[in-house]
Amino acid sequence: MHEGERPLAVTIAAIVAALIALSNLIGWVAGIEVNNESFSAGEVLPPVIVMLVAAVGMWYSRYWAVLGFEAILAILIVIIAIALTTASNVLAVVVSVAIIGAAGTLFWFLVKSLARIQMPDRRRPEPNR
Repeated sequence: MHEGERPLAVTIAAIVAALIALSNLIGWVAGIEVNNESFSAGEVLPPVIVMLVAAVGMWYSRYWAVLGFEAILAILIVIIAIALTTASNVLAVVVSVAIIGAAGTLFWFLVKSLARIQMPDRRRPEPNR
C-alpha cells in the first residue's frame, strides 16, 4: 500500500459509518419515534459521535478506527444472530440474514485491510551504553 492510499473496504466502511451517523441524526431531528417513544439527545448523540469518529478515522486509514469499527460490526452480528432466534415472520428472517451477511462481508474485507494498513511501529528506546 502506498502512502496515503486507502483500501476499498476501508473507504466503504467509512462511508457506511458516516451514513449510519447521518441517518441517526436526521431521524432524531425529524422526531421519528420507535414504539411511540422518542429519543433524547443523550441516547442519540453518543452513537452518532462514535460513528463519526470511526468514519473520519477510517477515511484517514487509521488502524484504531478500522479495528474499532470491526468490534462494532462483530457486536452487531452477534446481536442480530441472537435476535434471529426469535424472528416471528419471514421478513424478520430475511432482514436479519441480510444484515448478518453484509456486516460479515465487510468485517472479512476489513480484516484483510488491517494487514495492509498495519499497526504503526512503536519507537523502541535506544539501549543504554
